[in-house]
Amino acid sequence: MKILIDADACPVVDLTIETGKKFGIKTVIFCDEAHKIDKAGAETIYVSQGNDSVDFVLLRSTEANDIVVTQDFGLASMILAKKAAALNQNGLIYNQFNIDQLLFTRHISKKIRNNGGRTKGPKKREKSDDENFEKSLISLLKKSEGIR
Repeated sequence: MKILIDADACPVVDLTIETGKKFGIKTVIFCDEAHKIDKAGAETIYVSQGNDSVDFVLLRSTEANDIVVTQDFGLASMILAKKAAALNQNGLIYNQFNIDQLLFTRHISKKIRNNGGRTKGPKKREKSDDENFEKSLISLLKKSEGIR
C-alpha cells in the first residue's frame, strides 16, 4: 500500500507526506517536468508534459488498496475501478455513490463554458480544508491498516 499524489496544483503535498510518515506509508508524488517538487520523505516521479500524461502514469502505478490524492474526477473514477481509494485536497473521499454526480456536474459545467457561459470557480482555501483533508486521509489510512 502507498499514497500517490497527483501533485500539479495540489495544496496538500506536505501534509500528505507528513501524515503518511506517521503511518509508515510510502508516498509517491507525480508531476510533469514543468514542476519541481522534490520533498524529503517522498519519491517524485516526473512525467513528460502533455494532456493527462501525469494521470495515466499515476493510474498505471496504482494498485488495489492504494490511496490517491487528486482533484481530477475522471482520474478518481478510474482509481476507484482499480479498488483503490481516492480523495481530493479538501478531504472529499470519492466513492461509487458520489463519483457519477461529480462527473456529471463537471460535464454540465464544461458545456456551459463552451457555450460562452460562466461557472463558479473554487472558493478560497481555508485552514479547515487542510483539517478536513487530514481527517479523511487518516480515516482511510486507519481503515487500510486492517488490510495490510
